[in-house]
This record gives sequence, structure tokens and C-alpha cells, in this order.
Amino acid sequence: MKIKKDLPILLIIVLPFIYLAYIWNELPDKVPLHWNGKGEIDRYGDKIEILYLACIAVFTYLILLVSPLIDPKKTLNNMGDKLQKIKFTITTFMSVLSLFLIYTIKNQSLNPNIILLLVGVLFLILGNYFKTIKPNYFIGIRTPWTLENEMVWKKTHALGGKIWFIG
Repeated sequence: MKIKKDLPILLIIVLPFIYLAYIWNELPDKVPLHWNGKGEIDRYGDKIEILYLACIAVFTYLILLVSPLIDPKKTLNNMGDKLQKIKFTITTFMSVLSLFLIYTIKNQSLNPNIILLLVGVLFLILGNYFKTIKPNYFIGIRTPWTLENEMVWKKTHALGGKIWFIG
């Protein structure tokens, strides 16, 4: 059953909402919502806007859930367990990012290096998967020449995966 496979993902998606509910009463009515490159607050907004951050992982999960259904050649379903692992990785990343941003809003201080570190870890993990991804229209380096030729797809993703992993 699909719900059993996605249960860990759904539990991870709920974490930002739980944390937000826990700190909600501690937050002021106006909270920092944007920082510049130096980590200085440059926009405040209503605390209700923080709910958008908690929803990032939900939207990501829904997009990855619907993608196989709208795939024109139904190739995503042929990837087997890899699609589930990618869905888990990206959704977990978005939940962790949401948690970090909510924590940052609560403490009104941002360390931009942590976001760069999180994105670097995501690239490292996805770069590792690149060499195993089969040709499809949603995940990977999707150019006309990679989609038309499986050997070009494999070579492109082998090199792209190494570059992402190193990067």
C-alpha cells in the first residue's frame, strides 16, 4: 500500500507544523521574514506568513506524488525504489529547511552559511543518485539530446552526478 511507503515522509512533513505550534505563542505579531546576504533583517511581516514556510515540504511532496501520474511516457514508475528515495530526500530537505527558517525567525538571527551547507548536502546526495536515474521528463538533466538517446542520458548523468557530488 502506498501510504505505508510514504508514512516516514508524511511524518517528516508534519515536523515543521509541530514545531510551529509549539513556539506559536512565543512569536511576536510582526516577525522577520527576509534577510539580506549579510544576515541582516530587511523585511518583517505577520506571523501567519510563517505557515507558508511549513507548507514548503507539503507542496514538494504533492509535486513529487503527482509527477508519475502526469509523466507523458510513464517512465518515472520504471525507476522503482529510486523515485521513492529521491522523494524522501527532497521532502526531508524541504522540511529541515522549513524547520531551520522557523527557528531563525523565532531567534531573529540568520547564519547564511547553514543554508549553503544544507544545499550542499542536498547536491551531494542528489549527485550520488544521478548515475542511476533512468531517462524521464521530471528528474535529472532533461535536454532534448539526453531525452532522445539513452547512452547520452547515462553519460550526461554520470558526469553531472560527479560534478554535483564534488560541488
